[in-house]
Amino acid sequence: MSGSDELERVRERIDWIDADLLRLLNERARCAEDVAAVKRGQGNPVFYRPEREAVILRQVRERNPGPLPGDAVVRLFREIMSECLALEQPLQVAYLGPEGTFTHLATRKHFGHAATLLPLASIDSVFREVASGRVQFGVVPIENSTEGVVSHTVDCFLESPVLICGEVVLPVQHHLLSSSARLEDVRLVMAHPQALAQCRQWLDRRLPGVERRHAPSNARAADDAAGVPGAAVIASEVAAERYGLEILARNIEDRGDNTTRFLVIGRIETDPTGRDRTSIMLSTANRPGSLFRLLKPIAEAGISLTRIESRPSRCVNWEYVFFLDLIGHQQDPAIAACLEELRESAEMLKILGSYPQAAT
Repeated sequence: MSGSDELERVRERIDWIDADLLRLLNERARCAEDVAAVKRGQGNPVFYRPEREAVILRQVRERNPGPLPGDAVVRLFREIMSECLALEQPLQVAYLGPEGTFTHLATRKHFGHAATLLPLASIDSVFREVASGRVQFGVVPIENSTEGVVSHTVDCFLESPVLICGEVVLPVQHHLLSSSARLEDVRLVMAHPQALAQCRQWLDRRLPGVERRHAPSNARAADDAAGVPGAAVIASEVAAERYGLEILARNIEDRGDNTTRFLVIGRIETDPTGRDRTSIMLSTANRPGSLFRLLKPIAEAGISLTRIESRPSRCVNWEYVFFLDLIGHQQDPAIAACLEELRESAEMLKILGSYPQAAT
C-alpha cells in the first residue's frame, strides 16, 4: 500500500470516528434533557451538582489511557458537561471582574463556556449577588501560594449566608503587557497589589526605579493602559488579547509554581465525594490556651488541618475569628464528631461548607 493510500485510509477512519463522536455527544445531551425532566417533576430541582461533576472529571482523568494528556481530556469533558447542563438549566455565575482577570479564567475553567458569566467590580458584590439569588454561583479568590490569603474574601464570610460549593486551583503566569513596543520605554507599571508583590524581584531587577501603581484588578489596569505611551501592566495572555496589548516579557512571576486558589460560592450543600475539604470559622474568648483548646479535638481526631487564618472579629477589639480548612466532609464520622465537640467549646462555630477538592 502506497503512502497516499495509507493516509486516505487513516483519514476515512477519522471521519468515521468523528461521526460516531457526534452521535454519542447528542445522545448524551438527550440524556441530560431526560435528567432535567425527571428533576422538574420532583419539585424545587437542583440541576448543577458540583460533587457529581467532580467525581466524573476525576474518573475521566484516572481512566484516561492516552495519548491525550489528562488535563486536555478533563478540559474536553468539562465543556461537554457545560453544554449539556445548559440544556437542563443555563447557569449564571458572578465573578470578580472584569474580563481577563485570573478569576475570570478560573470561572471558565470550572463552569465551561456555556455558563453565562457576570463580571463584578468587588468581592462583596459577588457575595451579594449569590446571596440574593440573582445568580446561582460566584467565584472569588481565597489564597495565593506566594502572597497568602485574600483577607477580603475571608471577611465576607463573616456576615454572608452563602456556602462554599467548590474550589478551583489555577497556575498563575504573569506577563508584562504594554502598548509600547520596547521594555526600555516603560515608565509606569500598574497591577493588582498581589500581582505586583508576586513579581517584585523581576521588577526590581529589570525595571528598577520605574513607578508601580496599584489597580483594582490586572484586567482593569490593562484597560487603562491601552494606548497610553510608557504604561505597562502585569496581567494574563487573555488580557493582552482582550485589550490589544503587546507582551513585552512572559512569565515574570518570582516563583515558577505560583498558584492561586479560588472558591465557588452558592446556596447549596454538596454531598461527599471521598476527596473533600471542609471550611469553618471559629471564635473563642481571648484567654491563655483558648486556641490550643480549640485545635486539640482536631488533632486528637487525626484530621488534617491544611489552613488556619485569623481575622479581627469586628465586634470586640483584639478578639479574633479563625478560618480553618479541614480535609474531609462534614458528614464523615470523624469530622462530624469533631464539629460537635467544637460547638461545645467555641463561642462561635460557622460551617462555611464541605466541597470537592480541586484537582491540581
